[in-house]
Amino acid sequence: MSDIVAVFTSKSVETILADGGSQSWALDRVRASRCDYLVVCRNANDQPEGPEPHGSAFLVGKVSDVVASTETAGRYKILISHYALVTWEEEWGGARNPVAYWKDSDYTDDEGKVRDFKALDFKKVEDFAVDRAKDNAPAGLTIAAAKAGLAATFNVPETAIEITIRA
Repeated sequence: MSDIVAVFTSKSVETILADGGSQSWALDRVRASRCDYLVVCRNANDQPEGPEPHGSAFLVGKVSDVVASTETAGRYKILISHYALVTWEEEWGGARNPVAYWKDSDYTDDEGKVRDFKALDFKKVEDFAVDRAKDNAPAGLTIAAAKAGLAATFNVPETAIEITIRA
């Protein structure tokens, strides 16, 4: 049996994948870290970054860890290792708390069938970062720009990045 943590956010797929997960949540870190899957649902009432309909689920991630948020002190980021894009309409039930927990046996579709998370087409989050870096890479990359990009990708200070060039 799998556990699921669902969140209600205005963030886009691109933002979530660039961050390596969904963040700035007030949640039970231990409980969330025990979850196998993250289901991300659209909050279209709070300046949404994405086009998905309000309340719909648009991304499912495999939870890899729950760490301190890099945006908001005292809150958490749910890291994901893999993601699948979904279009599940009216998935958010209207709960006031933007974080909800489920057992997979209770997480059903419109027909009452249990959703099969293992059947989703998961992709590695790191592949999104690599593809995005290729799309955004300047023709001539400077050491400073490379350090800045790597620091942002791995959420470490630029001083922690060392680059060696061998000719």
